[in-house]
Amino acid sequence: MAPGHVAYGLRAQYGIAVTPETVVAWERGQLAPTSRELSALAGVLWCAPADLIAAATTLREHRMARGLALEDLARRVGMDPVAYRRMEETGRWRGNDRQTAALAETLRLGPRELLTATGRDEDLAGVLRDAATTRWQAYVKPAAKLLPLPRPALEAALQRLHGEYHARMATTSSWGASGGSGEEGRAYLDRIVEHFWAAVG
Repeated sequence: MAPGHVAYGLRAQYGIAVTPETVVAWERGQLAPTSRELSALAGVLWCAPADLIAAATTLREHRMARGLALEDLARRVGMDPVAYRRMEETGRWRGNDRQTAALAETLRLGPRELLTATGRDEDLAGVLRDAATTRWQAYVKPAAKLLPLPRPALEAALQRLHGEYHARMATTSSWGASGGSGEEGRAYLDRIVEHFWAAVG
C-alpha cells in the first residue's frame, strides 16, 4: 500500500485524518502515532499493533504491543488510570513493589526490559558506578530496589564489576603503564550497564 492508500484507509474506516506525509514520517521513525492512530493503522494494515512496533522500549509501546487499553492495564496493576497515564506520558514509573511486579507480569517484561520501560536505566547506572568504584556491598540493597533479581546473582555481579574496574585502574596507574592514567577505568564506567548485564548473564 502506498502512503496515500494508508491515509485514505485511516480516514475512511476510522475517521482519522492524516496526510500521506504523516504516514511516511511514521515509517521513517520521524513521528510516532498516538495510541488511537496505532490501533487504527494496525486495522488498516490487517495486523496486530505489536507487529508495527520494532522493539518496544517505553511503557506505552509495551502496552500497545500487548493490545491493552490504558485503563485495563492501570486496573490490572492496581492503579488509578489518571496516575498511570501521567507515568506513561513522563516515562517515569512511580508504582510500589506490588504494582511493579504486576506491571512486569502483565506486560511480560524481564528485568532489563522493565528497567528501561520504567525509565530507571540511569538510576541503575549511577548505583553500578558507585558499586564499582567504592565498596560494592553497600550497593546491593539500592540495586535490589531497582531490579527484581535474586540477591546472590546481584551480589556476584556487583563484586565482578568492582573487581574488573579496579583491575583496569591498577594497570593504568602502575609504574611504566602507557597512556593516560585512568582512561581504561573511565571507559569501563561509561559502559557499566552493559558490563552489568553481561555479568548477570
